[in-house]
Amino acid sequence: MMKLSASICLLVVLAVANQAQADSLKCSIRSNAVFKGWPDMKRPCVEAMRHQIQKEIFASTQYLAMAAHFATDTVNRPGFAEHFIKAAKEEREHGSKLVEYLSMRGQLTDTVKNLISVPTVAVEKWSGLSALEAAFKLETEVTNSIRALIKTCEGTAKSGEDNDYHLVDYLTGVYLEEQLTGQRELAGQITTLEKMMSAHGELGEFLFDKNM
Repeated sequence: MMKLSASICLLVVLAVANQAQADSLKCSIRSNAVFKGWPDMKRPCVEAMRHQIQKEIFASTQYLAMAAHFATDTVNRPGFAEHFIKAAKEEREHGSKLVEYLSMRGQLTDTVKNLISVPTVAVEKWSGLSALEAAFKLETEVTNSIRALIKTCEGTAKSGEDNDYHLVDYLTGVYLEEQLTGQRELAGQITTLEKMMSAHGELGEFLFDKNM
């Protein structure tokens, strides 16, 4: 039920068209007094989580723009289009999982204001190679953002009292592994495409697209 509620929350926020509407999204249900003190996440960690959610949504939207470009009849690279559609879905799911995590930790009981804003992304006439290179750069930025999030949530106190061990373990074991694996896959694709285009020109991109 909690996951369902968090997912509904995400869908509602994504449907908001402007910031004025987002400002009005506040819970009107009074929280039970027994829950006082339950949300034990430190404020810097919560803010860093919110920033990471926005980063994931930005990446998802950027990949959708790339997919739309390759799906046009004048470009017609269905392999690239499908690749970036999948990438967009993956990033969107990452953002959704972080929202669910905040909900699980009792951090979405008062407001979802500023949780997600509609991003502005670049729209270019990408080639297959330039798109993969842009994706690699974006994935690197997301990875560095996750590392910064982990560092923030590890805290600074020598006693470790502000170290959010559970979240740090979750981010390190799940998110970082996916990011590093994805970067390695993109690096391999870039190298292969470069070799194919060096040998066959635009035909190399066409053949690469057919085998994505």
